[in-house]
Amino acid sequence: MTTRMDGTEGNAGQPGPAERSHRSSVSSVGARAADVLVYLADDTVVPLAVENLPSLSAHELHRAVREVLQLPDIALEAFALWLVSPLLEVQLKPKHQPYKLGRQWPELLLRFTDAPDDDVAMDEPALQFRRNVFFPRRRELQIHDEDVLRLLYEEAKGNVLAARYPCDLEDCEALGALVCRVQLGPYQPGLPAACTLREKLDSFLPAHLCKRGHGLFAALRGRGTKAGTGEQGLLNAYRRVQEVVGEHEASLSTHYRAYLLKCHELPFYGCAFFHGEVDKPAQGFLHRSGRKPVAIAISLEGVHVIDSREKHVLLGLHFQELSWDHTSPEEEESALWLEFDGDNEGTPVNKLLKIYSKQAELMSSLIEYCIELNHTAEPAATQESMSGPSAAPGSLPPPAQRPQLRRQGSVVCSRIQHLSTIDYVEEGEKIKRVKPKRTTSFFGRQLSTSQGSYTVVQPADSLEQG
Repeated sequence: MTTRMDGTEGNAGQPGPAERSHRSSVSSVGARAADVLVYLADDTVVPLAVENLPSLSAHELHRAVREVLQLPDIALEAFALWLVSPLLEVQLKPKHQPYKLGRQWPELLLRFTDAPDDDVAMDEPALQFRRNVFFPRRRELQIHDEDVLRLLYEEAKGNVLAARYPCDLEDCEALGALVCRVQLGPYQPGLPAACTLREKLDSFLPAHLCKRGHGLFAALRGRGTKAGTGEQGLLNAYRRVQEVVGEHEASLSTHYRAYLLKCHELPFYGCAFFHGEVDKPAQGFLHRSGRKPVAIAISLEGVHVIDSREKHVLLGLHFQELSWDHTSPEEEESALWLEFDGDNEGTPVNKLLKIYSKQAELMSSLIEYCIELNHTAEPAATQESMSGPSAAPGSLPPPAQRPQLRRQGSVVCSRIQHLSTIDYVEEGEKIKRVKPKRTTSFFGRQLSTSQGSYTVVQPADSLEQG
């Protein structure tokens, strides 16, 4: 038994890597001292003995974690404290008081989730030390401290294995090979590596790939059978890890960086996740439809809508390619609206996607704040690109123009045909569907830029402060 953040007793289970169980971050609450448990991305626990917990800020707890882990100053920017549970994930601002938010957790669940009352009553938030969603990727490339790299690597690996980051098979092989190198050491010919990997398959590949009967290591079920294509691809990638960096020269930092750099090719890396639903396209003679569950991934790069069941991207947009708004439960059903360019049977139109979610307000505020941060960071990024980053010895050099993933049918490519959108234009004072492109946006909230590719929607001069 442990003590919940509201001071009442409850059960705290040990969560698995794919879906975390209920757990508590406060083991005792008193007037003077309390033991706080902060979880890392790999579920390692950092116990903290703190004074005056109810008034303690996230910034003060963050500093305590950094001191215990002996992390360098860059960790202040790279990581944040989160309150997480299976029902809701919230990144805390430095001024937030985790204990008070923990007491308000049931209210937050009722406001921002559709969870049944019984689940709300049983849910417990945990404090987690993980990547700051506002930390730019370009800054991550400059990190050379092995402890910081390991924390970032463990979090990215967990998101890949949990399929929160959808990846193509080729990428799963490459990322899994780097995990093999970290956990098993250099590949050595003659050793039964395939059998070792098969026993720990879910440590290297997402669970939905492990369950396929024709997937990796299926060929090992019969004697004398040649290795399957997927298995051979993973083993080959494992060999190449050693061949590229050299068996005796590579430190774990090298492989942590390589893993993160590969993850940087994923457009949704480093995002915050939200839950929602979208309408399915009408199908069949009776035009039956329905809704499908989706994850909405929002980062400094843009917005991605991911099919929660099929593990692929339905829609990916940079901020300059969209405008947005949200409706609250007081107005109508809570929803986030995304507007973007498209076509309908060859006719250029504007498309509207409605994402049903009680977290629409949170998503809208995050989009707005990410855009403002990008505007603020543009001058510094431009200056840095002209003078070159101040990389420390041993840091990962900035890569040349990395190619975007453009494989045929890649899981990271948009599948707009799987979405039900409203296609429309504006004619005079009326909005009509499937007409030539209009010249103004239905929404006023969008990225202000003259270089964006969203040519139809004219940008507003300013943004609201969310």
